[in-house]
Amino acid sequence: VRGPRFRRLKIGAGHRLDVKASGVFVLGIGHGNKLLTDLYNCHLTKVYTVKGLFGKATDDFSDTGKLIEKTTFDHITREKLERIVAVIQGTNHKALLMYSNIDMKTQEAYELAVKGLIRPMEKSPPVITAIRCLQFELPEFQLEIHCLHETQQYLRKIVHEIGLELKSSAVCTQVRRTRDGVFTLDDALPRTQWDLRSIQGAIRNCRLKVETELEKTL
Repeated sequence: VRGPRFRRLKIGAGHRLDVKASGVFVLGIGHGNKLLTDLYNCHLTKVYTVKGLFGKATDDFSDTGKLIEKTTFDHITREKLERIVAVIQGTNHKALLMYSNIDMKTQEAYELAVKGLIRPMEKSPPVITAIRCLQFELPEFQLEIHCLHETQQYLRKIVHEIGLELKSSAVCTQVRRTRDGVFTLDDALPRTQWDLRSIQGAIRNCRLKVETELEKTL
């Protein structure tokens, strides 16, 4: 877009994606920059699909990093993987309650749990709120991870640690964000739709759910 009215148009970025990740990336335009800040203060959950490959380890936990070692993986089963996943979720659930600073015996805690609002409302270390195995076909596997305050590199490290727990090794082959708070892949505009009309439509379509979330949380 060009012209005098667009020379002071401010565009802000939401939760970042690094160069090796893909998926939902939220931008704010004009007044939307303040809404981005408000949504950030809601500490909403983000969802990723993460693909892994058993049998090797690299220096940056990704499949494109420098190879450190190769390992066997034939002993790994889906049941063993799901046991490790369950342990990760249990450990993170305890961390979620701790960082949320909520007494779980109170009526307030019950009401927040019903509304799905138990989460840290201040900055905390990365917390996984849910994790499950979507696909398993050796040597490949795919996880769905719901989390807060994460980085994509943190998720790659989770894949690496799962490999170690299974007495093997693993690298991350893909990190894709499928949800960022109220925004999903259905809201995302592919590159072919980066035009003024499509952007205006996306803003209109998302306005109500942004307002609803802010009213519910803040």
